[in-house]
Amino acid sequence: MKHAALFLVVLLVVAGCRRTDVRDFTVSIPDMAAGDAQAIAAALAQYAGVDKASLKFDPAAKTLSLRYDSMQLAKKNIEISIAQAGFTANGVTPESVGARPKKN
Repeated sequence: MKHAALFLVVLLVVAGCRRTDVRDFTVSIPDMAAGDAQAIAAALAQYAGVDKASLKFDPAAKTLSLRYDSMQLAKKNIEISIAQAGFTANGVTPESVGARPKKN
């Protein structure tokens, strides 16, 4: 009887575990120009948790909207990756991650 109860508890716990947690995220990229989308997308390509099809660049608003799986990476990973590509992302500067800013 103890084993059956333990099995039931384990089954309920395993069945209730989340495997994904997809979220929307908007990144402010104040130094982004119209032609920078490819460089920023390439910087994010390393992450399986970023939905590449969801990338929506708005050069006029200087923002990038995307969907990501927070079970695979954090918002800060996205910001740092963009900063490493030379763009300030939500206040994370290229200099703060040891990168050179992109020259316009």
